[in-house]
Amino acid sequence: MSLKVFILGINGFIGSRLLEQALLTKKDWNFIGVDLNDHNLSALLSNPRLQFKKGDIKQELPWIAQQIQHCDVVLPLVAIATPATYVQNPLAVFELDFEANLQIIRLCVRHKKRVVFPSTSEVYGMCSDEIFDEQTSNLVLGPINKSRWIYACSKQMLDRVIHAYGIHNKLAYTLFRPFNWIGEKLDNPHNPKPGSSRVVSQFIGNILRGEAIQLVNGGQQRRSFMDIDDGIDALIKIITNEKNCAVQRIFNIGNPENDISIRGLAELLVEQIKAYPKYASTAQHTQLQSIAADNYYGTGYQDVTHRVPSIKNAQNYLNWQPKTDIKTSLQKILHYHLR
Repeated sequence: MSLKVFILGINGFIGSRLLEQALLTKKDWNFIGVDLNDHNLSALLSNPRLQFKKGDIKQELPWIAQQIQHCDVVLPLVAIATPATYVQNPLAVFELDFEANLQIIRLCVRHKKRVVFPSTSEVYGMCSDEIFDEQTSNLVLGPINKSRWIYACSKQMLDRVIHAYGIHNKLAYTLFRPFNWIGEKLDNPHNPKPGSSRVVSQFIGNILRGEAIQLVNGGQQRRSFMDIDDGIDALIKIITNEKNCAVQRIFNIGNPENDISIRGLAELLVEQIKAYPKYASTAQHTQLQSIAADNYYGTGYQDVTHRVPSIKNAQNYLNWQPKTDIKTSLQKILHYHLR
């Protein structure tokens, strides 16, 4: 099936990996992409099936509107998704993650284009359910003075707006909620600034620099990590949309089998890095230190105890199943950075 796919944020973690895989497996798909940078796309920029523009989506709205008119599917992947920024610069999160993306959604409505929107596992917040279900789980956010929730709130509001457009304007949409996707290009582990990277990259960097790993509130909180390639498999199925299987649906895309505590993740990374002779001694002497969330992120942070997805929707409608265990995913990441 021939498709023209427009990806905003194409240089990012998800966008660049999606492009790489789809160019290999979907020979009749063509891509338009926009992003501030192109370092993750260097090997792909010469591909005749990619049209890329370097630019800021907030400054390129006329060009974006033109591309939306001539494409089949729109993926607005641009977002700030680092918890430290939620606390330190919440207005930047709101302005990009909600306001800028709302303009994209409205263009999709106006031009009657299908949109595949990245929601987030964060919308479930402090939900008390053991397993988070797209249809039945409550979305529970903390008080206003915990600005950490501005990201989840921005994403949740867009979810609700998109759903309403689906009902009242017949917008063809799919919402997908990534649960802690990890992979080689998630963040730069060599960035020494605390909180600048997401947890796997942050811990790898700590170990390589001989720093102690700081575990927020002891690292007892749990997350369900999933390999980026499993996520991209699901995303390609969503875009393909065989027999309209994905239209006006919400999908948790995660791996409930990879549920692990943050302390357990740190211990696993230390053990795996010991297998690299150059870093074995540094890993051997890595200390795990508990730190209060207020001291690490600031007073606007609030943590979540667990985050396990129900993936029945994706299994039933997409015929999708995650395949990669947490140890294999981490080995792939370490090989990429340490080989």
